[in-house]
Amino acid sequence: MSILSNSAICLRCWDFSETSQTVSLLTKDYGLIRGLAKGSKRDQGAFSGGFNPVTQGHIVARIKPNSDLATLTEWNLEHVWWTTRNNLEVNKCAIYMVDLVGRMITDQDPHTQIYEILQNSLNRMDEGHHLDWPLLRFQWQLLVASGYQPTLAEMQSLPAVVGFSPSAGGVVEDTGELDRVRVRKETIDVLRMLQEDSPLATVQPDTLTRANKLLAHYFRHI
Repeated sequence: MSILSNSAICLRCWDFSETSQTVSLLTKDYGLIRGLAKGSKRDQGAFSGGFNPVTQGHIVARIKPNSDLATLTEWNLEHVWWTTRNNLEVNKCAIYMVDLVGRMITDQDPHTQIYEILQNSLNRMDEGHHLDWPLLRFQWQLLVASGYQPTLAEMQSLPAVVGFSPSAGGVVEDTGELDRVRVRKETIDVLRMLQEDSPLATVQPDTLTRANKLLAHYFRHI
């Protein structure tokens, strides 16, 4: 049995009993940890009054080699992204982000970069940025970090409308086949800007929205 002590972001939590919870956490150095926190909802305990999604803190846990669930022994709440609780659209966006993280990586596989991507994205939304900006960067960076970066054709050679095939992993010829969607050149241009880490300040809002929807479609396939 090993002891884990690390910074973590709470992705999900479920009531296990009246006083206990099962929790899914993204830790900074150890990846995704799922655990049982006995007595976490008691007022006088070692869990800051219990776990809530989209909060950050410091976790102490015992990892058992033959169990899917760790035993969580401490949770020191350090940060709450309050906008996710006060704004419905920000809440939806944040829940989408943490859901993607939980689906794109496996348990106890270290992903410090993904931890930082999620943390930075939540910070940007909390600071009041238009949601399409941090969401698009988050989706792109998560695809890159998890090894699913889509392939993009050269911008100069693209026609006005191209195809995007999730099964092929990127831009393809627009042949009208069922396994691909039709995408405007401007949408692929935005993804190219992300790939090159270029500023997005000049991109039109509706183009950002289309790019977000395309990456969400790709994630759904994955």
